[in-house]
Amino acid sequence: MFKQCTINAKISYTQNLQQPRINQRITARELRVIGPEGENLGLLSLEEAMKKAEELDLDLIEISPNAVPPVAKIADFGRYTYEENKKSKSSKKPHSMEVKTVQVKLGTGDHDLALKAKKTSEWLSEGNRVKVDLFLPGRAKYLDENFLKERLERMLKLVSVEYKIADPAKKSPKGMTAIIERA
Repeated sequence: MFKQCTINAKISYTQNLQQPRINQRITARELRVIGPEGENLGLLSLEEAMKKAEELDLDLIEISPNAVPPVAKIADFGRYTYEENKKSKSSKKPHSMEVKTVQVKLGTGDHDLALKAKKTSEWLSEGNRVKVDLFLPGRAKYLDENFLKERLERMLKLVSVEYKIADPAKKSPKGMTAIIERA
């Protein structure tokens, strides 16, 4: 029995945090009131604000309870909650920052490098990170590391968008890899 009471108290507490106070649940004596069209009605007492809301057949919704004085808006509560949910859902969609991969080989020609650099520039301008793989087959994996870095730099010089190296060139199982992102 005791555990159930504390759980219910926690649930009601979190519900109070999620939903704003409306109409008679507002405890502040004086409010800064915003009208239904977004106009500022100024500082009003709670009674005056409630009368205005009743005249317009709308609800008085406390938007910012921590402000001094608290801010309330005259609006339809159902519509207000719908718009707030819509705003929160649209803000939750994160910008997809993918890691795109470009694979270059030791013998890749200049024209092909230019095409891969152009595609890399497009991805960087979209805000994505780009992983540049220098693919090394067989014995090529044991070539001098400075030589391999030069080959990787040859491709990176052709990238037209300003970038910074997020992860410097280092050996990987496929060969050598560097990750770049927009500066």
